[in-house]
Amino acid sequence: MSNFGPLVSPEWLHEHIGDPDIRVIDFRWYLTGRQGRDAYNAGHLPGAVFVDLDAVTGKGAGRHPLPTRQQFQDEMCRAGVNTSTKVVVYDDAGGSIAARLWFLLGWFGHGAQAVLDSGLQGWGEPLETTVPLVQPGDFKARAPQRSRILDFEQVKRLSAAGKARGRVLIDARVGERYRGEKEPIDPKKGHIPGAVSAPWIDNLNPDARFKSPDELRRNYEALGVNGKNGAVVYCGSGVNACHDLLALEIAGISDVRLYAGSWSDYSHRDAPVATGDKPD
Repeated sequence: MSNFGPLVSPEWLHEHIGDPDIRVIDFRWYLTGRQGRDAYNAGHLPGAVFVDLDAVTGKGAGRHPLPTRQQFQDEMCRAGVNTSTKVVVYDDAGGSIAARLWFLLGWFGHGAQAVLDSGLQGWGEPLETTVPLVQPGDFKARAPQRSRILDFEQVKRLSAAGKARGRVLIDARVGERYRGEKEPIDPKKGHIPGAVSAPWIDNLNPDARFKSPDELRRNYEALGVNGKNGAVVYCGSGVNACHDLLALEIAGISDVRLYAGSWSDYSHRDAPVATGDKPD
C-alpha cells in the first residue's frame, strides 16, 4: 500500500477502476457560483462517490479548519473507504481541491491515496449519473500528525525570524493575490512577510498534468526549498496549499508542513503584511 500514489494517471485508472480495493472519490468544490454535488450529479467517473469539502471541514481558525478525527473517520466510512482501500481522488481543477483530501487521508494515517493526474478532464469518458450504493467502510482514523501543522503563532515566529528562519515559507495562491493586487475574499491584501510565491498552478503542465519530479524539484530548490530546511505552505484557506504539498512530495522533498488557517486566518489578525513581488 505504501507504494501507491501520490498520483495515478488516467490511463492507469481506466485499467483499474473496477478493482475491488479501489475507491474513487469525486471531491469537486467551487469557491463561488457552483456546488460540487450538482457537478457530480451531472456526470462523474463510474462508481465514484461524492465527498463534500465542507463535510471534512472542522471548527477553528480560518475558512477551512481541519476536521476532527471522528468527523473525518465518519465521512470516509460513509464513502465506503476501508483500512485497506486504495483511494483515488479527483476534481476538475487541476488537483487543487483533490489534493486537500489526499493530504487529510495521509494526515489521519491512511497509507494508500492518490490524486488523479489531470482530473476529470484527463479521464474523458465514460461518465455516469447514477449514484452508487456503497457499503459503509471500516476506515479507522489514527491520531493526526500534529507536527505537520502550524498555527498562527508558529507562523508569526517563522516570519519574524527573517533570513535566519531556515524553513521556507511558501504562498501557494495566484501571483496577483500574493502581490496584493487583488484580494477577493479576505480583509487584507498581500502576503505574510518572508513568504515566497509558488502558485499551485505552476506545478502543472499545460495539459493539467503535474510536471516531472525533476522539474518540480528544480523549481522548489530555486525558491530555497531543499532536503535540509523543509517548507511551510499556506494559501487562502489551507486547501490549494495542499497542491504544493503534493508537488513537493512528488519532487521527493520531505519535511513540509501546512499552515492550516492560511491567509484566511492570518489576514484577520493584528500582524504585518507585505506586498509586491518580493518576500519582504
